Amino acid sequence: MHDEAVKRLTASYAEIPDGAPVRLAKRTTNLFRARAETSAPGLDVSGLGGVIEVDPQAGTADVQGMCTYEDLVDVTLAYGMIPYVVPQLRTITLGGAVTGMGIEATSFRNGMPHESVLEMDILTGTGQVVTASPDNEHRELFETFPNSYGSLGYATRLKIKLEKVPGHVALRHIRFDDPDLLAKTIAQITESGTYDEVAVDALDGVAFEPGEYYLTLATWTERPYGNPSDYGGQQIYYRSIQERETDLLTTYDYLWRWDTDWFWCSGAFGAQNKYVRRLWPRRLRRSDVYMKLIGLDRRFSIADRLDARAGRPLRERVIQDIEVPVENLPAFLEWFDAEIGMRPVWLCPLVSRGTKAGEKWPTYPLEAHRPYVNVGFWGTVHVGPDAVDAPKNRAIEARVHELGGHKSLYSEAFYDKDVFNALYDGDNLAAVKARYDPGDRLTDLYSKAVKRL
Repeated sequence: MHDEAVKRLTASYAEIPDGAPVRLAKRTTNLFRARAETSAPGLDVSGLGGVIEVDPQAGTADVQGMCTYEDLVDVTLAYGMIPYVVPQLRTITLGGAVTGMGIEATSFRNGMPHESVLEMDILTGTGQVVTASPDNEHRELFETFPNSYGSLGYATRLKIKLEKVPGHVALRHIRFDDPDLLAKTIAQITESGTYDEVAVDALDGVAFEPGEYYLTLATWTERPYGNPSDYGGQQIYYRSIQERETDLLTTYDYLWRWDTDWFWCSGAFGAQNKYVRRLWPRRLRRSDVYMKLIGLDRRFSIADRLDARAGRPLRERVIQDIEVPVENLPAFLEWFDAEIGMRPVWLCPLVSRGTKAGEKWPTYPLEAHRPYVNVGFWGTVHVGPDAVDAPKNRAIEARVHELGGHKSLYSEAFYDKDVFNALYDGDNLAAVKARYDPGDRLTDLYSKAVKRL
């Protein structure tokens, strides 16, 4: 069945006219950048959304590129295992996380999703599928593929590592008033894997207000105490962080604790209002439903129309994930509070393992083995008529660069080409693309990320 699905995919690629954009024909997206309209057919990815095989003895899984993490976890948890990193939104695909953005609370010890990939089959710009690994003749494609967002091709199959997990997760919510102490504690946990002599298996946090920061320390446990909390119903997970010092979740619910309310963004649709929430079906309280609502807003400019009617200034969308070295986290948060003023924001420590040779990934330029903190912020800021020039987003790019950081490319980017090439190793990208897409059929990364083609 997998082979037949790959044949359909390659056949659909051959049918796309030269010069027409090459895109996936998929139902969901987790990208937050607009793209130019096209009438060209998308790539046929039907039949590429499942798990091929799990090998519990080897601790690996062969997974199709369009498989969502929701479907992947449903299969692996039956074996008492999960991928090394499970991004927080259900409909992120494994191929999407590897070629784009993927991070979660295990990233402080397991790195990014692409760092637990053993090999992958990639449909390249030639229309051929090649198997790339850290050790074969396609090593440069394997290493450059992360953060390439389809500019080098699309993964059809990935072999990934799995780790064993018990059935429950015990949580400790630790409050900090001082961002310097917060950063030092993150660094200490990252180095030791413990806090107060208790193992930390997963680590993330929330900055609610200046002077109100929390780290959530998760420990896998075979011996649960009490009854697990349920944040898929009327209770809201992010509020519990401020309300309780300890908590218990099933492993399944822990993996999707952020998805039900899209972190805290479901509030924009009224889903956190207790009366609306009771009427909102549980099965529809999930990130992909909210994304569809965002799509409607973009299509009909609903928020802009309401703002104009109320006399409010025009909004600028500020939806980004950035990473700064852990020691620079306090400086970024202080600047962000003063210049952007958006709260809460998500904090997710990570340490890149680097390539097999121990070097940084060419297109995901984090220094290997150095602690960083991902800061995620998703919302809008009223800036007035200048909103069309994205002043807040441009200021964020500049400040992150000043602090030795990195910005993910799933959302809008505004770098000029020289800066972009310096940040994302454009020379290497161009060389690898020339080898695997000599006809230049795939849109290059700068055009995708910045020009939105």
